[in-house]
Amino acid sequence: MRRPKRPRCCTASSARWRCTRWRHFTLRRPRRASPRFRHPTSWRASTLWSRSRSGMRMKKPTATSLKAMTHTPKDKTGRGELIQLVVDLGALANNTRFFADFVAPAQLMAVVKADGYNHGALRIAQTALDHGAAVVGVATVPEALLLRERGPVKDGEPATIFAWMWEPAMDLTPAFDAELTLGVPSLAHARSLIDQARSRQAKPRPVVGVMSDTGMSRSGISPAEWQETIALLAAAEQEGLIAVDGVFTHLASADEDAQRAVTDRQHQRFQQAIADCRAAGMAVPRNHIANTPATLTRPDMHHELVRPGLGVYGVDPVAGGTPTGAAENAVPGLPDVLPLQRTMSMRAKVITTRVVPKGESVSYGGIWTAPEDTRTAVVAAGYADGVPRSASGKMQVSINGESYQQVGRICMDQFVVALGPAESAAAEAVQPGDWAVIFGDPAAGEPSVEDLAAAAGTIPYEVVTMPRGPRVQRVVVDVEGQEHVVER
Repeated sequence: MRRPKRPRCCTASSARWRCTRWRHFTLRRPRRASPRFRHPTSWRASTLWSRSRSGMRMKKPTATSLKAMTHTPKDKTGRGELIQLVVDLGALANNTRFFADFVAPAQLMAVVKADGYNHGALRIAQTALDHGAAVVGVATVPEALLLRERGPVKDGEPATIFAWMWEPAMDLTPAFDAELTLGVPSLAHARSLIDQARSRQAKPRPVVGVMSDTGMSRSGISPAEWQETIALLAAAEQEGLIAVDGVFTHLASADEDAQRAVTDRQHQRFQQAIADCRAAGMAVPRNHIANTPATLTRPDMHHELVRPGLGVYGVDPVAGGTPTGAAENAVPGLPDVLPLQRTMSMRAKVITTRVVPKGESVSYGGIWTAPEDTRTAVVAAGYADGVPRSASGKMQVSINGESYQQVGRICMDQFVVALGPAESAAAEAVQPGDWAVIFGDPAAGEPSVEDLAAAAGTIPYEVVTMPRGPRVQRVVVDVEGQEHVVER
């Protein structure tokens, strides 16, 4: 079959068959779409398909191409702006400085696991490092490697990144190359790490932390394997294969004063673990046991390093609140009011209001019936976006500084709020386009993550990690107070 004659615009080009006018596509150039639709430039630049003489073949994706493919262009119609998750880096900087000052001379590890508690791991890590953190910690090796690729730094050098979750069969070469500090939670892990370090014989030596199970009975070297494991690690350090940074463990109930005896027992076992390691010939210079509750309420557990998680994000996880000021069991050195600031808020827009007549029910299952003619508002967020369905009928939102009760079942995309009697001023004041704060700063009269957690029958840790999906637009407020819309 003869090729069609090329238009003048194509023949005038020095590049053969490269005309970019959609109507001039030739038979030799596969047609991607109808002439009435043009893909965004970012899609065309990032496609994972490339040409070969035999046709089209898939090429290996790069970080740039994957980022372009997952990028959601801003929609001028407002898509992505009905729900916002706002992250305040200024608040995080304040919290980091508070913890760093309070625990000195101990150092601070900021825990940024689970994508920085859903705040964005890199921005949280770098902000924490810039304002007093000495180390950042994550749970798994893969998330530590991803964080290392993005490059958080401390004093101009690659930051220390600590990770404690990996499987014994994992190839640790990338972790060694990235100079991660790896937790050793079992005898099998110790054997695997030492064997791989011996076969690698490279500098610098891998740095490890000895994870002791002091009563959590989850991860950590068990009492039955303890002596054999530390003997193996001590021999490997003396051989020059590894460097042991310290001992660490996890507390089971430091947030509950009623469980103080359990926490004391864990601390005693932790101190014995440190003594065992030193008796075996390891210096273990940097040991850590204190999570946020222990950091706030147990200065005797600070040791050389503390490891707060939720507290860095402005939430006090101590049951009943950390005792301060004139409280009988107030911790020396703490201010009368904890200076923690909330780093995350979630809000969604009111999209419509209406009057529900007395006796009519609202949402699926009809679990709420209007006791009188009631004006309601529909808020554009649901359980697909991270609003827990289990909070149906039990949560409140703040609109224009006023609190309103959520009614009926929370749906996948929306929920309903009762504004008050149909003709009341409070009900009439709420209009479509107003923001409904789902959780935010209690100091500003907004529902807190603790409020939503109580309504949903869960804990604040889970609430901050719930907001998700492409409909939730992420807004970051930097330390200078400037807002930026980000992809993740």
